[in-house]
Amino acid sequence: MNTDKRRGLEFSTPIQFLKGVGPVLGGLLERRGLPTVGDLLCHFPRAYEDRKAARQISSLSEGDVVSIRCKIRTVTAIPMGRSQRKIYDVAVVDASGLIHCKFFRVPYRGYFERFLPDQEIRVVGKVIRYRGKLEFHHPDLRPIAPEDELLKDEVIPIYPEIDNITSGRLERLISSALLALTKEKAFLESLPISVLKKYSLLDREQALKLIHRPPSDSAREYNFRKSEAHRRLIFEEFFWLELSLAFKRAGFKKEKAKAVQSKGRLMEALKKSLPFQLTGAQERAYIEIHEDLAKTEPMSRLVQGDVGSGKTLVAFMAACDVKEAGDQSCLMAPTEILAEQHYLNATKLLQPLGLRVRLLTGKTKTAERKEILENLAAGSVDLLIGTHALIEDPVQFKELNLVIVDEQHRFGVEQRGRLKRKGQSPHFLVMTATPIPRTLAMTVYGDLDSTVINEMPPGRSPIQTRAVFDSKKKEVLDFLLQQIAKGRQAYVVYPLVEESEKIDLKNAMNEYQILVEQFPKIKFGLLHGRMKSDEKEEIMNRFRSGEVQVLVSTTVIEVGVDVPNANIMVIEHAERFGLSQLHQLRGRVGRGSHKSFCVLVMGHAVSEEARERTRFMETTTDGFKVAEFDLELRGPGEFIGKRQSGLPGFRMANLVTDIEILKEAREAAFQLLQEDSRLSHPGNRNLRGELLKILGPEGTLLIG
Repeated sequence: MNTDKRRGLEFSTPIQFLKGVGPVLGGLLERRGLPTVGDLLCHFPRAYEDRKAARQISSLSEGDVVSIRCKIRTVTAIPMGRSQRKIYDVAVVDASGLIHCKFFRVPYRGYFERFLPDQEIRVVGKVIRYRGKLEFHHPDLRPIAPEDELLKDEVIPIYPEIDNITSGRLERLISSALLALTKEKAFLESLPISVLKKYSLLDREQALKLIHRPPSDSAREYNFRKSEAHRRLIFEEFFWLELSLAFKRAGFKKEKAKAVQSKGRLMEALKKSLPFQLTGAQERAYIEIHEDLAKTEPMSRLVQGDVGSGKTLVAFMAACDVKEAGDQSCLMAPTEILAEQHYLNATKLLQPLGLRVRLLTGKTKTAERKEILENLAAGSVDLLIGTHALIEDPVQFKELNLVIVDEQHRFGVEQRGRLKRKGQSPHFLVMTATPIPRTLAMTVYGDLDSTVINEMPPGRSPIQTRAVFDSKKKEVLDFLLQQIAKGRQAYVVYPLVEESEKIDLKNAMNEYQILVEQFPKIKFGLLHGRMKSDEKEEIMNRFRSGEVQVLVSTTVIEVGVDVPNANIMVIEHAERFGLSQLHQLRGRVGRGSHKSFCVLVMGHAVSEEARERTRFMETTTDGFKVAEFDLELRGPGEFIGKRQSGLPGFRMANLVTDIEILKEAREAAFQLLQEDSRLSHPGNRNLRGELLKILGPEGTLLIG
């Protein structure tokens, strides 16, 4: 390695060799996901401070993104109950007035110790109205440094701080990197010239320089991510995603599958046995799957539908077709509770039709496991349901031709791949109760065909949702008892299993004991993830039978629990849950004909964002609307990270707000693949190398 740290720097240069870093800081940055100079340059600003827009406190209005120069009056740590958790309140003043800066979490240890009364600081952030007052939540606070104040009219990038590395220090390191890379011409263009021209994109060097050093009159467009630099970097992230998906899809379509020869007789028998009619959406979903199964090209289909929309029944209909053709199916679920629920439904619906259904999980006894595996290899099991136990090496099928995966975001790419390899290119069906808007499904799930079940079965009860603060808990419990008196059942969900010294939240074990003592005539049950499998199963069976009236639980019941008589869901500390999780939990009720209710109970010190989540839950039970709002709140990266590993993530792009750029990037990626299916043209060599890094070992098979 060149001993002059300012020379020879490339994107791949280890971060410690950047001037001003060294081994200690380099080790910290590497542990925080910035191991190279290129990674540091992709640590993008989260906002931009416009010194020309500096304001006085008295002139602030809700929604303003501002920079104010002020003095600290007080720094107050407000204890939260018995735990060590605190809310920090930094009160700041200028000649015109006072405003509070609230922090519901500590950015890093020692952050607030930097600030003292009468110290001059800059506050940069968005003004919000919280409980009737204007204040800042988690603004950027910076002690005023003389060298910074010389920058009168510049737009200054504000970076997400890393431990005790301030935004100002990150800015200086990034400026050093830009200078070194510029001298050495180390910026390598990652997109084809033809794509840059067609979509009028900046080159990589221009975009990275501008994103870190924007023009002095551009604060608004940069803060709203509308600059040409943003567009280029967002396009690039989407392009790599879509190119990866395009190759996965093309590689999958090259495989040869065994066509399922079925006239749908067993499926029709299943329909006749049902005490209700299928919805039109279920009928359409089955037809699409049936047509896919009849092809020699392996099916790769995503079935997305809201909680309780009947996806599993459609999957059972597909398993009937496969059985009729003389082949085997398997269904993999992420938890034992969900696998057991599927098994109970399958034995009730499919065994009377002659399908031999078995359940295989981690708790299956040795003798029973041996017998199941022998029958499976001999072809005497038609549908095997289980957890990740299905992907273990001893599990061998005679003729596996349909793989069904429920809630696929909970499984890694390698787990799903191992399951698929149990057969000779079997057909692949994915189910998810985490709906996303159709436009996003077409782009993000580009390697899967998409089916949407957007109707609910008849007889399902609408769910009324209400968010309340903990001060209303007595009224909530009174209402729950009224429902129990009518013969209904209830869930009460907590975020923790047991008491924590670090987090002051109610927990299932303590609250269960309190409820049992407070209401001795009610039959309570306790369920959490630390219980043994047979204990969980016993509690669930007692709840299904009605012996347990109120199930006190953690989120272990989030997916797969189906008790039609349960019509009230109480979620404690609802502010601690994400939207999609709240929606999944709410979906445990409303599964019968009784009017159903979901009560979101919030604790103290609820942030405005958390309050916004619970308010939104009151307005809709539409999972697609919930998913879209969830994406807007969580921002870039979260959805892809949840969906699956093995694909590039996002540092800049947002799946909701940047949908038009996403469509362009998809068009460009699929067009490129059509023109150069193996990326062998000289101009695409850099693309080929980068894509092989992203796809890993699978890439060599896909690209060749």
